[in-house]
Amino acid sequence: MIPLLGIHHVAIICSKYAVSKQFYTEILGFDIIREVYRKERDSYKLDLSFQGVYYIELFSFPETPPRVSRPEACGLRHIAFEVSNLDETVQILRNKGLICEDIRIDEFTEKRFTFTSDPDQLPIEFYER
Repeated sequence: MIPLLGIHHVAIICSKYAVSKQFYTEILGFDIIREVYRKERDSYKLDLSFQGVYYIELFSFPETPPRVSRPEACGLRHIAFEVSNLDETVQILRNKGLICEDIRIDEFTEKRFTFTSDPDQLPIEFYER
Protein backbone atom coordinates (compact mmCIF):
# COMPACT_ATOMS: atom_id res chain seq x y z
CA MET A 1 0.00 0.00 0.00
CA ILE A 2 1.25 3.49 -0.86
CA PRO A 3 1.53 5.70 2.26
CA LEU A 4 -0.61 8.57 0.95
CA LEU A 5 -0.65 11.76 2.99
CA GLY A 6 -3.80 13.25 1.48
CA ILE A 7 -5.18 14.82 -1.67
CA HIS A 8 -2.86 17.54 -2.97
CA HIS A 9 -5.04 19.27 -5.56
CA VAL A 10 -7.77 18.99 -8.15
CA ALA A 11 -7.07 20.25 -11.68
CA ILE A 12 -9.90 21.87 -13.64
CA ILE A 13 -9.73 22.97 -17.28
CA CYS A 14 -12.12 25.82 -18.01
CA SER A 15 -13.42 27.27 -21.25
CA LYS A 16 -13.72 30.93 -20.17
CA TYR A 17 -10.84 31.77 -17.85
CA ALA A 18 -12.10 35.12 -16.51
CA VAL A 19 -15.57 33.71 -15.77
CA SER A 20 -14.21 30.64 -13.99
CA LYS A 21 -11.63 32.70 -12.07
CA GLN A 22 -14.44 34.94 -10.82
CA PHE A 23 -16.59 31.92 -9.87
CA TYR A 24 -13.90 30.16 -7.83
CA THR A 25 -12.55 33.31 -6.15
CA GLU A 26 -15.50 35.67 -5.72
CA ILE A 27 -18.37 33.18 -5.36
CA LEU A 28 -16.68 30.21 -3.68
CA GLY A 29 -14.06 32.28 -1.84
CA PHE A 30 -10.80 30.62 -2.89
CA ASP A 31 -7.59 32.66 -2.52
CA ILE A 32 -5.14 33.09 -5.36
CA ILE A 33 -1.72 31.61 -4.62
CA ARG A 34 -0.27 32.28 -8.05
CA GLU A 35 -1.47 33.18 -11.51
CA VAL A 36 0.73 32.46 -14.52
CA TYR A 37 0.17 33.10 -18.21
CA ARG A 38 2.07 30.55 -20.28
CA LYS A 39 2.59 32.28 -23.63
CA GLU A 40 3.88 29.17 -25.45
CA ARG A 41 0.58 27.40 -24.66
CA ASP A 42 -1.70 30.46 -24.78
CA SER A 43 -2.82 29.22 -21.39
CA TYR A 44 -3.39 30.44 -17.86
CA LYS A 45 -2.63 28.40 -14.74
CA LEU A 46 -4.25 29.66 -11.55
CA ASP A 47 -3.34 28.03 -8.22
CA LEU A 48 -6.09 28.43 -5.63
CA SER A 49 -6.21 27.72 -1.90
CA PHE A 50 -8.82 27.71 0.79
CA GLN A 51 -7.86 28.44 4.40
CA GLY A 52 -4.21 28.18 3.44
CA VAL A 53 -4.44 24.70 1.88
CA TYR A 54 -3.66 24.20 -1.83
CA TYR A 55 -6.71 22.72 -3.53
CA ILE A 56 -7.40 23.72 -7.13
CA GLU A 57 -5.33 24.25 -10.27
CA LEU A 58 -7.48 26.14 -12.77
CA PHE A 59 -6.25 25.89 -16.35
CA SER A 60 -7.33 27.53 -19.58
CA PHE A 61 -6.43 26.18 -23.01
CA PRO A 62 -7.60 27.44 -26.38
CA GLU A 63 -10.35 25.39 -28.03
CA THR A 64 -10.93 22.69 -25.44
CA PRO A 65 -13.65 20.14 -26.20
CA PRO A 66 -16.63 20.16 -23.82
CA ARG A 67 -16.80 17.43 -21.18
CA VAL A 68 -20.03 15.49 -20.79
CA SER A 69 -21.59 16.13 -17.37
CA ARG A 70 -25.11 14.90 -18.01
CA PRO A 71 -25.98 12.16 -18.47
CA GLU A 72 -23.26 11.14 -16.04
CA ALA A 73 -20.19 9.83 -17.84
CA CYS A 74 -17.35 7.61 -16.69
CA GLY A 75 -14.51 9.44 -14.92
CA LEU A 76 -14.21 12.06 -12.22
CA ARG A 77 -17.78 12.79 -11.16
CA HIS A 78 -17.77 16.02 -9.15
CA ILE A 79 -16.02 18.08 -6.51
CA ALA A 80 -17.65 18.47 -3.08
CA PHE A 81 -17.22 21.19 -0.48
CA GLU A 82 -18.19 20.89 3.18
CA VAL A 83 -20.34 23.68 4.65
CA SER A 84 -21.76 24.30 8.10
CA ASN A 85 -25.12 25.76 7.00
CA LEU A 86 -26.53 24.40 3.76
CA ASP A 87 -29.59 26.68 3.71
CA GLU A 88 -27.37 29.76 3.97
CA THR A 89 -25.04 28.39 1.26
CA VAL A 90 -27.94 27.78 -1.12
CA GLN A 91 -29.29 31.28 -0.52
CA ILE A 92 -25.88 32.86 -1.23
CA LEU A 93 -25.49 30.82 -4.43
CA ARG A 94 -29.00 31.72 -5.61
CA ASN A 95 -28.41 35.40 -4.79
CA LYS A 96 -25.39 35.24 -7.11
CA GLY A 97 -27.53 33.81 -9.91
CA LEU A 98 -26.64 30.13 -9.62
CA ILE A 99 -29.21 27.35 -9.87
CA CYS A 100 -29.14 24.82 -7.03
CA GLU A 101 -30.82 21.44 -7.02
CA ASP A 102 -33.30 20.69 -4.26
CA ILE A 103 -31.63 19.79 -0.97
CA ARG A 104 -31.45 16.03 -0.49
CA ILE A 105 -30.51 13.80 2.42
CA ASP A 106 -27.73 11.22 2.06
CA GLU A 107 -29.42 7.90 2.83
CA PHE A 108 -26.29 6.52 4.51
CA THR A 109 -25.01 9.48 6.58
CA GLU A 110 -28.33 11.34 6.93
CA LYS A 111 -26.47 14.56 6.04
CA ARG A 112 -27.98 17.19 3.75
CA PHE A 113 -26.44 18.10 0.39
CA THR A 114 -27.13 19.87 -2.88
CA PHE A 115 -25.50 20.47 -6.24
CA THR A 116 -24.87 23.46 -8.47
CA SER A 117 -22.52 23.81 -11.45
CA ASP A 118 -19.47 25.89 -12.25
CA PRO A 119 -19.39 28.01 -15.44
CA ASP A 120 -18.46 24.93 -17.51
CA GLN A 121 -21.26 22.83 -15.99
CA LEU A 122 -18.87 20.83 -13.77
CA PRO A 123 -21.05 19.53 -10.92
CA ILE A 124 -20.22 21.15 -7.57
CA GLU A 125 -21.63 19.54 -4.41
CA PHE A 126 -22.14 21.26 -1.07
CA TYR A 127 -22.36 18.82 1.85
CA GLU A 128 -23.50 19.96 5.27
CA ARG A 129 -21.22 19.09 8.17
